[in-house]
Amino acid sequence: MRRKLSVRIGELLDRHRLRLAHPNALLQLALLGLLTGLLAGAVILLFRLAVEGAQSAFLPDGLPENYEMLPVWFRVLLPILGGVAIGLIFLRFSGGLYLLGVARVMERMSYHQGYLTLRGFLLQFVGAAMAIISGHSVGREGPHVYLGAASGSLLGQYLRLPNNCIRTLVGCGAAAAISASFNTPLAGVIFALELVMMEYTLASFIPVMLAAASANAVSVMVLGSEPAFQIPELHLGTLKEMPLVVLLGVVAGSLSALFVHLLQSLSQLVQKWPFWLRTSCAGVAVGALATLMPQVMGIGYDTVNSALLGEIGYSVLALLLLFKMLATTASVGMGIPGGMIGPALFMGSILGSLFAQIANMLLPDAGFDVGFYAVLGMGAMMGASIQAPLAALTAMIELTFSPQIVMPGMLAVVIAGLTASELFGKESIFSAVLKAAGMDYNADPVTQALRRIGVASVMQRNYARTGAQLSREDARDLLEKEPVWLLVYREHEPIALMQAVDLVRYLQDADSELTEDMRIDLMVIPGQRFEVAGVNLQANLQEALEILNRKGVDALYVERMTVPGINRIYGVLTRHSVENSYRYQEDRVPGLMP
Repeated sequence: MRRKLSVRIGELLDRHRLRLAHPNALLQLALLGLLTGLLAGAVILLFRLAVEGAQSAFLPDGLPENYEMLPVWFRVLLPILGGVAIGLIFLRFSGGLYLLGVARVMERMSYHQGYLTLRGFLLQFVGAAMAIISGHSVGREGPHVYLGAASGSLLGQYLRLPNNCIRTLVGCGAAAAISASFNTPLAGVIFALELVMMEYTLASFIPVMLAAASANAVSVMVLGSEPAFQIPELHLGTLKEMPLVVLLGVVAGSLSALFVHLLQSLSQLVQKWPFWLRTSCAGVAVGALATLMPQVMGIGYDTVNSALLGEIGYSVLALLLLFKMLATTASVGMGIPGGMIGPALFMGSILGSLFAQIANMLLPDAGFDVGFYAVLGMGAMMGASIQAPLAALTAMIELTFSPQIVMPGMLAVVIAGLTASELFGKESIFSAVLKAAGMDYNADPVTQALRRIGVASVMQRNYARTGAQLSREDARDLLEKEPVWLLVYREHEPIALMQAVDLVRYLQDADSELTEDMRIDLMVIPGQRFEVAGVNLQANLQEALEILNRKGVDALYVERMTVPGINRIYGVLTRHSVENSYRYQEDRVPGLMP
């Protein structure tokens, strides 16, 4: 009885897995997106509580990020100890895995179907927590994205879901992470679609939106609904200020390009150094910078709030901008496993506040709002650094609760992005880090479309297995099942795929010549035969096409191991069916975007 129940459950799960191979399995994907959001939200919450709890335990007055009140010797020693500890932990446990964060998620989505490991999850959690607690100049959003994406990926792997579904769960986890970090669920959705999944389709929107909403609910339930930053009441000015907004975009884009260039150059310079030496040197650099500017330590959102409120003078702002860029370059460029979005927001707010104060000095009667330009600087710097303008703009809207910021925000973000990419030729900071580590990122539209479709949704299940040689009676019995394809075996191994109609035609043409004891050789009779190779049931069409090209075959049989040593074949597909599926999806989904 128990065995029958187990078999029935297995069959039910198989049916759901086959259904999830279709790119439009909305109901199942929606439920999985909701579950991923709850899981990722809980992970992000645990990370934040661990970091902030540790900071409150040893920082003066029990205030997280109150590094400014530490003695100078402690400010120097703390990041050094953190860098050494991170280096030793990764040396012992990483197994060669040193690059984490958003860049790693993008690389795994591009070349490994979104498969992230438990080892990477644990290294990111511990490494990023130690980095932030010890005062390294990194953000929490990058680690959050990795942890959320890994939560979705590990869930999909545990349930043995198709790879196209696992990719969607990775996007759900990324959206959940940004949503829980900033209390900005819509920005989380756009970030995941724009940077991680690289697509805008109904099948991706729905689960990602549910994930962002559920993760935000988890965060609000425990931490409250306060936004990440204290945004003052903004005075948006008039259209006469638009030239200043454009100028701010140009300056922010130029600063972003410089940031990317410094980070990429340092990463390439120290790439061959031992990892423990890199992280230790990063600690020395941050400690040295913190002797003069302790505000560069940690995430620095308390300093961002002061910049938004106009509480920092222009001379200190200029020094903060310089020191934060150098500290972040040293931390991230030398391998500290932290994020880069937080530092970009820090530098953007400082730049915007400094810009407004200088403008007020030159035009004392204008009364430019410092908070307004600080917010624009944050969006412009974030959008230009990560080359995700829509995510940056959406974050600005949700953080300020001000729809009036849309037009100037669009202008600043677009100008900054164009300045960095077109004027200075810089890619996103994540692509720069990947290339500095000797990796690349592939996101062409054809590949993206193929990744959305599982082989199980395209394979032809109406096939029959047969040996290469059979009698006339065996051939007729075989054709009574009305198969479309014949999978031809030799010594228990599939060797070819042919259409059943070719056997029908041969029997009709040679019926008078065949005797009962004559053998029909399916590898000799007239007809078209395809060489075959195996592909896993979880694979998507991009993986199938790679196998077709790599092995030089034109057909695949779709299999999965049901018990150790025994593979079950679920169906077959040809190169022609793979190409037709892409064309069908391309025609059906006009909104598909690279």
